[in-house]
Amino acid sequence: MGVGLKPAAVVGLVRELRAAGGRTDPLQVSGVLAEQLARALRAGGADASVRIDGDPSTAAALVVVLGGAATEEDERLLRAASRSRTATIAVQTQGDAGPDVPYVFATDVVVCPPGAGFPVEEIARAIAHRLGNDAPALAARLPVLRAPVCAELISSFSRRGGVIGAAVFVPGADLPVLTLNQLRLVLQIGAAHGVEIDEQRAPEILATVGNGLAFRALAREVLGLIPFAGWAVKGALAYAGTRTVGEAAVRWFSRDPHEARSVRART
Repeated sequence: MGVGLKPAAVVGLVRELRAAGGRTDPLQVSGVLAEQLARALRAGGADASVRIDGDPSTAAALVVVLGGAATEEDERLLRAASRSRTATIAVQTQGDAGPDVPYVFATDVVVCPPGAGFPVEEIARAIAHRLGNDAPALAARLPVLRAPVCAELISSFSRRGGVIGAAVFVPGADLPVLTLNQLRLVLQIGAAHGVEIDEQRAPEILATVGNGLAFRALAREVLGLIPFAGWAVKGALAYAGTRTVGEAAVRWFSRDPHEARSVRART
């Protein structure tokens, strides 16, 4: 196949990621105006994938809506989520209350100015960032999360690709590793769109991943032209190639609704 990666490796990766699955637990919304935010997060998706209140240890992530300082009930819930290591986002509806929320990092607090409505896109980005590779299964059932989850995946895998490209100095030795990294990215993006990829569709996956190979071929040439800074350029091109593959995969899965399998919410 010209990339040092055998079809059996692709099939094995498909099976591995299918077996790993992802978090199928619902998103939990609690606190003031929880119903309103839950409706916004459910838009176009499966109602059962967003629940109001419950045990945070059985949720994919917890979103707590605060109307100022956290109440005793809010703190109890946040403490329980912290103990169970459940990803937690706080939405502060009082803009002057500040980002200080117990058991929640300041970077995971979304400030919602009074009267402005919920910043759903910002909340979705925060959820995607906290869930990381566990997010695709939830994004498949909640379209509002799909774009930010795919963007987070592309950024994460591109950074990893850049490190691989810069760290591997043996000519051609990075190709199988980079290709596997890009394959994982494509499979995760497919999962976020509710598309189950089986072994028969592996050639289509390879065709998508092939979009990034030109970047690596160019990188090998650059190494010969710039011997001292070649490693940095190679890493940058590997990063760019992986990002190109991810963006191509998003376009491909987004325009392929007839082959996408709808994902049913689990009760």
